[in-house]
Amino acid sequence: MKKLVIAYSGGLDTSYCAVSLSKEYDVHAVSVNTGGFSSEEIKNIESNAYKMGVSTYKNINAVATFYNKVVKYLIFGNVLKNATYPLSVSAERIIQAIEIIEYAKSINAEYIAHGSTGAGNDQVRFDMIFQTLAPGIKIITPIRDQKLSRQEEIDYLKSKGIDMNWEKSKYSVNKGLWGTSVGGVETLKSKKPLPNEAYPSQLKKEGREKVTLTFKNGEFVALNGEQNKPEVNIENLNDIASQFAIGRDIHVGDTIVGTKGRVGFEAAAALITVKAHHLLEKHTLTKWQLQHKEYLSSFYGMHLHEGQYLDPVMRDTEAFLQSSQKMVSGNVVVSLKPYHFTLDGIESDHDLMSSAFSTYGEENKAWSADDAKGFIKILGNQNKIYQQVNF
Repeated sequence: MKKLVIAYSGGLDTSYCAVSLSKEYDVHAVSVNTGGFSSEEIKNIESNAYKMGVSTYKNINAVATFYNKVVKYLIFGNVLKNATYPLSVSAERIIQAIEIIEYAKSINAEYIAHGSTGAGNDQVRFDMIFQTLAPGIKIITPIRDQKLSRQEEIDYLKSKGIDMNWEKSKYSVNKGLWGTSVGGVETLKSKKPLPNEAYPSQLKKEGREKVTLTFKNGEFVALNGEQNKPEVNIENLNDIASQFAIGRDIHVGDTIVGTKGRVGFEAAAALITVKAHHLLEKHTLTKWQLQHKEYLSSFYGMHLHEGQYLDPVMRDTEAFLQSSQKMVSGNVVVSLKPYHFTLDGIESDHDLMSSAFSTYGEENKAWSADDAKGFIKILGNQNKIYQQVNF
């Protein structure tokens, strides 16, 4: 039997793929942990994989890789797609695809499979990475090729003696370091919100709790004064903030295949980190740094979402984002409250508000009244000339 590697999440789609393909191929399942999974959950995924008939199962821990190759730059860029979504799923799919194809190459697999449908973004991300890094490995996609419905998959698995109560999984939940996506019947249309119970984190705390995020050269290096790796700080912040049910929203955007898409998400740590980092940048970067970062960050987020991670322009943009972080160091205080948070303020040795030149709207020490009048007169020259010539 020919060797095939399957990107296995343990959900309905990949379970169908594993069972059906194991009849024809020597199937090796691999999942990539980009955050959000406990050791017990990983053991359950492994146990279920073998029930589906795979020959081997491997779990790759890629949390640190995910942070260093992608999340770090999303923070540097304050990336929120459509000013809302921190790219929780699209970002991690890139790293998962790279890790899976490298594993397939390492065991000399001839085929690689994934459970994406033909209607979404993931098929593009996976296929583009796979065919770019290993053009000789053939891609197999049963769900897409057979145009299967969820019920058809359930019926097939039941016919093979595998009944894992798929019907009870009303919502599709994808957990990761940078957030959790939530899809359900409500997100298939435009009108209804997701119900409270659809979100994985429920409100457990009332009142207000302050947390302090410490950044060094743009990286999240400490939480409440305790230093740790940035990815660990993100996980710890999420543990705290999720108890306030912070970070819920619904993202509406344009899919890679040209349709509109709607998905719920919960990303407490991601949203707090991005907003806190952005506030620190407002204090420590120049006007022109902030302006140029804004459109380059949007460009970076869009291309990442579209599966263009391997294009060299992404490395060029990352170099700019990295360079912009030289002075982005300091503390940001955030107040956590039920369902939302507020940014209290920052403290930084590079705070440009603390200069001796002036206090906005109050006083200045670096120029006279006549200097200000002359500056304004010259600054307005172009508008005056245009108005006099044309009106």
